[in-house]
Amino acid sequence: MGSSCILSILLLTSFINLGFSADYTSLVYKGCADQKFQDPTGDYSKSLENLLDTLTSRSSSTKFYKATSGQGQSAIIGLFQCRGDLSSNDCNNCVKKTPDVSRRLCGNAIAVRVQLGGCYLRYEASGFRQVNATELLFKICGSTQASGSGFQDRLDAALGEIAKGVGSSGNGFYTGGYQSVYVLGQCEGDLASGGCADCVKAASQRAKSECPASISAQIYLQQCYISYTYYPNGVPPRSLSSSGSGGY
Repeated sequence: MGSSCILSILLLTSFINLGFSADYTSLVYKGCADQKFQDPTGDYSKSLENLLDTLTSRSSSTKFYKATSGQGQSAIIGLFQCRGDLSSNDCNNCVKKTPDVSRRLCGNAIAVRVQLGGCYLRYEASGFRQVNATELLFKICGSTQASGSGFQDRLDAALGEIAKGVGSSGNGFYTGGYQSVYVLGQCEGDLASGGCADCVKAASQRAKSECPASISAQIYLQQCYISYTYYPNGVPPRSLSSSGSGGY
């Protein structure tokens, strides 16, 4: 990724420590390209406004949508993705928050990504060079460390369930509990099944290398993310949801 494509990341330290029990519209992180749009004619502003209106409107009926607005140098490509277990109403409410956040935090950056607890928005100028699907964008490692034996084996098995789950569910989303480890994984909506499994496998490896011994972690790659939380006293019943629930 070239210097012009480097995204600056902001962590809100008050964000939840996994389980997604907090407000699904809370900011997790943002990434803003250093380059800014030069918009003397206002074409870029119009294209962006139309794109954001389209994405917000579509979020009431689907959990993933990709669109292009404008032509030539003013063309902008964008998409949103909601977490697979959100209702249509919650998805829409989440996505509706992202345009204001992106404007406030990134201004006229030519590439933007805003990740909230339950959804994310990203857009970039046409031709903007993309990073690899498995590029690490952001991580949150729980401060509590696992004690005693057996944790790593349980974690390995639980993370393996994500890769199997996103491939077999048909919608790229999986949640489940395995021996007191609650896991969640999701891929971007247009990522093929094989690519999705590979992406969450890469995220799982990152979780183990970036957050060794942490009992909770969130790993965000370019086109997928995973989370896990280990509950030594057992997974709370409300945290367990059927595997593959929800979808794009």
